[in-house]
Amino acid sequence: MTSRREFITLLGGAAAWPLAAGAQQGERMRRIGVLMGVADDAEGQVRVKALQQGLQELGWIEGRNVRIDYRWTGGDAARIRTYAAELAKLSPDVIVAHTPPVIAAIRQASNSIPIVFAGVVDPEAHGFIDNLARPGGNLTGTTNIEFTLVGKMLEMLKEAAPGIVRAAVIFGTNSQYLVYLHSLGAKPLGVDLSAAAVRDTGEIEAAMSELGSKLGAGLVVPPDAFTVIHHAMIIALAARHRLPAVYAYRSFVAEGGLMSYGPDISDIFRRTASYVDRILKGAKAADLPVEAPVKFELAINLKTATSLGLTVPEKLLATADEVIE
Repeated sequence: MTSRREFITLLGGAAAWPLAAGAQQGERMRRIGVLMGVADDAEGQVRVKALQQGLQELGWIEGRNVRIDYRWTGGDAARIRTYAAELAKLSPDVIVAHTPPVIAAIRQASNSIPIVFAGVVDPEAHGFIDNLARPGGNLTGTTNIEFTLVGKMLEMLKEAAPGIVRAAVIFGTNSQYLVYLHSLGAKPLGVDLSAAAVRDTGEIEAAMSELGSKLGAGLVVPPDAFTVIHHAMIIALAARHRLPAVYAYRSFVAEGGLMSYGPDISDIFRRTASYVDRILKGAKAADLPVEAPVKFELAINLKTATSLGLTVPEKLLATADEVIE
């Protein structure tokens, strides 16, 4: 049986319910568009889930105070243009854009919607921003590379596979890695470094087949949407041609790649959420400085090393964040 005091308490609480509901209903639902340059697969979901986690930590909950519209392009140029136009027509408060072709398409679709790019290579070289400190326009976000990264990747690959005397950096033609190749300082390592810009799977196979035909060859796969989309093929070809390879992302090593050194992509997408949060609270993209990666990971697959006849130095293993045996 309910006591009189309990009944009054319940009644008082019930009286407050409409007021609380009215407050929630009065809060405007904010809208975010997310246009991904990769496919809706396990790798892509890692990035989106990190973004969602970052937003939740800042108080933005899907279905409660924010609606998020996702589009996945898989790197397909036609889908990129179509989905960019679709998201622009929805007039979201902000759009999260991933990969340079996606950003270019969104900019063409709208020059007023704030755009936060997530893990993009050299946004200045692409002409997306004025400079890192003061982006200008309606874009800001995070990068996924620093200018010394490819050199560090090559250095670690050389440590794991001392017999390497030449290496190719493979990337999609929409990237800006030619900019980095001029300032890598690979000669002190005794490695002849070249660029392998590829447009499709046929060119990936041709480039890696040519590299595999040379003695002492290695492969560097920096952070790039095109290589992420085709990562399974690249890992398989590296194994077929017995090419020691270093990748930017830790997930590649879990799938059989030799080693990885590069930015923590989940951390990049979590930090991207902070830009979205600030813009939803009134900040202008033009005033938010672009941030470089702050967390880097080293992973090594000893099973793959053994298959290539390599003995990874203990010193290198000791510094790894993950060793797969």
